Amino acid sequence: MKEESKQRIRELAQRFRYNLDVYKKSAYNETQVRREFIDPFFEALGWDVENKQGHAEQYKDVVHEDAIKVGRSTRAPDYSFRIGGQRKFFVEAKKPAVNIKEDVSPSYQLRRYAWSAKLPLSIVTDFEELSVYDCRIKPDPKDRASVARIGYYTFEEYLDKFDEIYDVFSKDAILKGSFDRHAQSTKGKRGTAEVDSEFLKEIESWREMLAKNIALRNPDVSIYELNYAVQKIIDRVIFLRICEDRGIEPDGRLQLAVKSTGIYKHLLNQFRSAESNYNSGIFNFKVDAVTPRLKIDDKVIKAIIESLYYPLSPYEFSVLGVEILGNVYEQFLGKVIRLTAGHQAKVETKPEVKKAGGVYYTPQYIVDYIVRNTVGKLVEGKTPGEIAEIKILDPACGSGSFLIGAYTYLLKYHLNWYVENKPKRYKEAVFQVRENEWYLTTAEKKGILLSNIFGVDIDSQAVEVTKLSLQLKVLENESRESVDQQVKLGMEGVLPNLGGNIKCGNSLIGSDFYDAGQMRLFDEDEMRRVNVFDWDDDVKGFGEILKKGGFDCVIGNPPYLKIHYLVEQGSKVLTYLSDKYESAGSGGYDIYLLFVEKGTKLLRENGKFGFILPHKFFNARYGTRLRNHISREKLLSEIVHFRDKQVFENASTYTCLLFLSKSNQKEFDYLQIPDDCAPKEFIDEIRSNRSNFVSTYDITGVTEKTWFFVDRKYTKLLQKLSSGSKTLGELTTNIFKGFDTGADKIYFMEYIDEDDTNFIVFSKELQKQVKIEKRLMKKSLKGKQINRFYSSFKDLYVLFPYNTIDDTVSLIEESVLKKEFVNGYNYLKSLKSVLERRNKGRMTGTKWYAFTYPRNMLLYAKPKIFTPYNAFRNTFCFDKDGEYYFTTGVAGAYGLLFAHSPCDIKYFLGVLNSTIVNLFVKQIGTCLQGGYYSYEKRFIEKLPIHTIDFSNLEEVAKHDKLVSLVDNMLELQKKYHEVRMERDKELYERQIKIVDAQIDELVYDLYGLTGEEIKVVEGK
Repeated sequence: MKEESKQRIRELAQRFRYNLDVYKKSAYNETQVRREFIDPFFEALGWDVENKQGHAEQYKDVVHEDAIKVGRSTRAPDYSFRIGGQRKFFVEAKKPAVNIKEDVSPSYQLRRYAWSAKLPLSIVTDFEELSVYDCRIKPDPKDRASVARIGYYTFEEYLDKFDEIYDVFSKDAILKGSFDRHAQSTKGKRGTAEVDSEFLKEIESWREMLAKNIALRNPDVSIYELNYAVQKIIDRVIFLRICEDRGIEPDGRLQLAVKSTGIYKHLLNQFRSAESNYNSGIFNFKVDAVTPRLKIDDKVIKAIIESLYYPLSPYEFSVLGVEILGNVYEQFLGKVIRLTAGHQAKVETKPEVKKAGGVYYTPQYIVDYIVRNTVGKLVEGKTPGEIAEIKILDPACGSGSFLIGAYTYLLKYHLNWYVENKPKRYKEAVFQVRENEWYLTTAEKKGILLSNIFGVDIDSQAVEVTKLSLQLKVLENESRESVDQQVKLGMEGVLPNLGGNIKCGNSLIGSDFYDAGQMRLFDEDEMRRVNVFDWDDDVKGFGEILKKGGFDCVIGNPPYLKIHYLVEQGSKVLTYLSDKYESAGSGGYDIYLLFVEKGTKLLRENGKFGFILPHKFFNARYGTRLRNHISREKLLSEIVHFRDKQVFENASTYTCLLFLSKSNQKEFDYLQIPDDCAPKEFIDEIRSNRSNFVSTYDITGVTEKTWFFVDRKYTKLLQKLSSGSKTLGELTTNIFKGFDTGADKIYFMEYIDEDDTNFIVFSKELQKQVKIEKRLMKKSLKGKQINRFYSSFKDLYVLFPYNTIDDTVSLIEESVLKKEFVNGYNYLKSLKSVLERRNKGRMTGTKWYAFTYPRNMLLYAKPKIFTPYNAFRNTFCFDKDGEYYFTTGVAGAYGLLFAHSPCDIKYFLGVLNSTIVNLFVKQIGTCLQGGYYSYEKRFIEKLPIHTIDFSNLEEVAKHDKLVSLVDNMLELQKKYHEVRMERDKELYERQIKIVDAQIDELVYDLYGLTGEEIKVVEGK
């Protein structure tokens, strides 16, 4: 196929060369070059430019854009190339008389459109020349044609550079992911500024201007009125400006308001006029008594309006999708306006956003996957009439991304169903523009939205944004004529009022939060903050839906917020949640657990549930109750596990997709992202090659106990490793974690020098050297100093004010400390006030210098194996003399004490550092950012350790050989870390690799692995 494509382009280039003089004349126009050269060029690259296959409009390969005015004289790009209805790139066509290489107008025109549509690459061509642009770079009217251009070809180069063009822009290349990979490889260059981040800056600047000016000119406005008014004005302006560029409103209508003084009054008149056309609630002044009475300076409104028009504005709103707008608004809603004591406006990040570590806006490919596997499964094979009964809910809808995704899916499904079922019979649902081109009527789009889509959010502004986005979706493909026609026919309005579908309230807290007669005890601020929601109320909630059994589908991205944040809202909230939710266990649980539980309870029988959320609850203690709820009710349907790969931009959290089904599941699917794959690539791969990734498990395999799932290619291998082995937990008497001082800067100190009885050490807390008695100091290791087979002691000591005698441990009495350890006592005494503040002020009285959590104090002095909390691979080390002490937490360690047995402890050390154990941990452990894995007790206690049969001489010989190899490794590691010459280090490094391989080879033999199984272990 590729050679055929090359031959067709060769013929086109030859024909163009032969008649070049004719084609370069101004009389040879754009329509001719498109028909004779550009269309055939892209057909040669595999695109169905003329829709010869007769696809419906939504599935065409190439859309020839309608002429839409941009600025004063330009129009939309001539071609939009798509896969599955999704735009991939634009092509702007010019006649050959135009100088593509130097002319500024075509490049700016194209870049403005593609940047607004968030397309990474697009093309300008007249066939004689072809320029490729990186359209993530913000366009500026003053830019030269060369700005953002990443590829330039003349028709004479099409054959020599054929592979470059074909491997990015052919349909086959896009289907194989080459286009996306090429776009990614060119990303991050200077000047890159994607449209959503730039538009966010734009509307944030509007908020700042409006807030400050309204607060200044309207001294009686409250903080709630101020936030409401600023949001409402921005929403209304954006709505009308988008309608202008889509051709629904007259071009430049908003600009008319700034032609004279009293701009805000003129703007209000436009808003009132819009309400009569749209009747959507966006412009409803019956419920808005705030914005009409405001005073706003002309310069503020003028600056906002003028920034939205060509040439100052780089935005083309006709292609700015509601999904992009949703992303912008999600970030925008992460801040709130405050009023100072002097009634000055100040914009701040919301406390809950700070606590959560940022805003988690769900990427579109995740939304699409969840919608396809929930809504898609529910509507499959159903008629529009049957689908009208399906109720879809997002209980934490934010800016509405999931509801928009669900609505978009339903619109496509309905249109496709009508087109395939004699569409002319459904005149009230669809209409035809031309052959094979059908559209849903406005009435049908409204009906689908009102029948199927429902949402709740605690933030009233988020609710308004969701409504705005959904209503803009309704207006897609509408025109001025269609809107006028509906108004003339006396219809209620072009847009539906979504007040009954998208509601404001706290999905987790009902009105029973207030005890009878006690509501008056709560002030207005607290009532706003808690914002109870009555699910069962027919008017305020969704009582009618719940009476019929509940929602058919619950989807979304719930808040990721630790319960500690709710402490600030008072103990009553915590008590309420604990009483109402099974999953609200003790400890620092996250409220997304409660949203999962609530979502399942809102589902009707056979309903579908899909969330993106952190996978930490699989293993964390606080997830026990939710795991129990899901397993007991047999809800689990599918898990897509992203391990340590980051789905959200600018936020570090480890997520999965959780699918539940209220249908007494017998089994569930598990799909895990490979090491060398990005989340988006993985989702794309699942769609086309699901069988390559899926493992199916019996539902009885999940309980309230920790959930471990294994990549399907390792299932049989891990079963083999476990059979005939004992777990590490069975072979040890103790797997223990370190102590917690509560003030590491005070207790941990670096060695400087010493005298007969004291160490001279550096205190980070005091930032100076101090003397401490040697008998009070213990050698200490932190995570990074623990290596495979070797500990790199870095002169770090811990002040250890404890007596450990035989099997007892006690805090050294203050009088003894003062008498026998003068230096140590004086040092601690100088910091007494700091030490007493530890653990929320609980370290007072006689224990003021004790550790906050003095764990396992008798175990450190024993011979032990230990491992850091987190490591890139298995990193077990041997403390032969029990001289090292360690702390807890990320920089801490776990110690292992083994039960008495004929096995040498160094045998266990060899097995624990083997590649087999490394693989096992990677399959059952929690993967952290940067490819690190958790080596906490709950994971490593499950490691399968081959036990030696000491009655079998062959086994004994293998045991002895492994111990010998480990002895050799310990000596080599010691020498490697002692030598200073690079050449000597290289010598020992080679020997270490050889012995490491020998240890692996022997461990493979102990577990009876075949050659093929060894290849799997080693990733070959």
